[in-house]
Amino acid sequence: MKKTIPKKVKGKKENKKLWGGRFKASGTSAAESFNASISFDKRLYRHDIIGSIAQAKVLQRAGVLTAKEVTKIIKGLNSIQKEIETDKFCFRTVDEDIHMAIEKRLTEKIGALGGKLHTGRSRNDQVATDVRLYLKDEGALVSKAIKDLQSALISVAKKNMDAVMPGYTHLQRAQPILFSHHMMAYFEMLKRDAERLGEALKRVDVMPLGSGALAGSPYKLDRAYAAKLLKFSKVSANSLDAVSDRDFLIEFQSVASIIMVHISRLSEELILWSSSEFGFVEISDEFSTGSSIMPQKKNPDMAELARGKSGRVIGNLVSMLTVMKSLPLAYNKDMQEDKEPLFDTVDTLKAVLDIFTPMLKSMKVNKKRMREATAKGFITATDVADYLTQGGMPFRKAHEVVGKAVAFCIDKGIELSDVKATQWKKFSKSFGDDIIKVVTVDSSVKARSLYGGTAPKEVKKQITRALIELKKK
Repeated sequence: MKKTIPKKVKGKKENKKLWGGRFKASGTSAAESFNASISFDKRLYRHDIIGSIAQAKVLQRAGVLTAKEVTKIIKGLNSIQKEIETDKFCFRTVDEDIHMAIEKRLTEKIGALGGKLHTGRSRNDQVATDVRLYLKDEGALVSKAIKDLQSALISVAKKNMDAVMPGYTHLQRAQPILFSHHMMAYFEMLKRDAERLGEALKRVDVMPLGSGALAGSPYKLDRAYAAKLLKFSKVSANSLDAVSDRDFLIEFQSVASIIMVHISRLSEELILWSSSEFGFVEISDEFSTGSSIMPQKKNPDMAELARGKSGRVIGNLVSMLTVMKSLPLAYNKDMQEDKEPLFDTVDTLKAVLDIFTPMLKSMKVNKKRMREATAKGFITATDVADYLTQGGMPFRKAHEVVGKAVAFCIDKGIELSDVKATQWKKFSKSFGDDIIKVVTVDSSVKARSLYGGTAPKEVKKQITRALIELKKK
C-alpha cells in the first residue's frame, strides 16, 4: 500500500472539503496534516468498503437508492478496493481520513451518485463500525495464534515428560516438579487469556451503523438488516453510546496486555534458563542472535524483544484509558487517537505469538542439567516435614525439626539425600529407615498426585484435558 505523502494545499479545487460548505477559509498545510488520520487509518479501507456496501443496500431498502444505483455504487467501491490493493490508489493528506478518501474517489468514478451514499450516516458511526469490523477480524486471528501457542506448549510438555526440574519461589529452589508441569502452567494462563478474549469480542460484536452523528437517523434504515449483512450479532441500543465510547477497544487492549504479561513471564524464564548459569534449555539458532564483538555469544533476542514489547502494549492500554477518561458525550476528535495504539497492539501481539510458537517447538531441553539442579538446595525438605506430620507430629514442630536438619547439612556441606538414617533419628525418634526413600526427587514428584499436581500421572491427565479442550475450539 502506498505511503501517504503530505501535500501542500493548492487552490480551492484541491482543498474542497465534503464538509466545507460553511467555511470561508481553508486550513493551513500544518492544520491539514495535524488533523489528518489517513496515514494510519487507511488500513481500514476494506472494512470501510464493506460497511459502505451494506449502507448502500440499507438505503435501497429505505427507498433512498434504486437497485440500479446500488449496483453502480458497489461496482465503484469494489474497483476502489482493487486500486488500493494494487497500489494504484492515491492517498492524500488533504482527504483527511480513509472514509473521505474513498467517498471522494467514488464520486470521481460514478459522479454525484457517490454523494448519496452518506445519506443517514456520519463518520462517527462509520468509523465505529469500521473499527469493530477490523477488531472482529483481527481478534479471530489472535485467537487462532493463542491456540497455536497452546498446542506448542502441549507438544513440549509431551516430549519431555521425564524431565524433572526445580520449582522456584522467590527465584530460589523450592520443590521438584516436572518440566512438563511448568509448561502446562502457561497453557492454563493462555486458556484464560483465550476466554477473556472471547468475552471481549462478544462486546465488539455490536453494530453501531445507523447511529448517525449521535442522535440516530430520520431515514427508515433497517439496522437489523445491516447487522445481518455485516455479520454482527447485535445492534447498538443507544446512538449516543454507540459513537462516543471505545470501551470495547479498551477491553481488547486490556486482554492483550494480560496476554503480553504472560508471554513476558515465559520470556524471562527462557532467558534465564538459556543462560550458562542455568543451562536448562537451548533456544535454536533461528531464534537467537550473535554479538558484534564477542564471537562466542548466542543471545535470546526474540524472547528479550517479546519481554520488552509487553511494555509497549501496556502503554497502549494506558494511552487509551487516558484519552477517554474525561470526554463528554458524544464524539470528540480526541477519539481519533484510538487507532494507532490499537493497530500497534494488534500488530505487536500477533508478531509475538507467531514467533513464540515455532521458537518453543524448536527449543532443546537439557534434562540432565535440570535434574542436576534438583540435587542441590535441600529441595525435598518439605517432603521430610510431611513425613513427620503423617506420623503424628504437628506440622510446625516438623518444620522446626527439618530446619535443624538443613542447618546441619549446611554446616557439613552435604545435601539431605546424603544424610544417613541413623543421623535422621538423632533429629527425631519419629524418623524410620524409610526416610531415605522420602528425600529422593522422584519420590517427591510422585507424591504430588492430587488433581492439578506435578505427579507424572496427573500431568498426563492435564495434557489429555488440554488436548480435548483445544479440539472443542
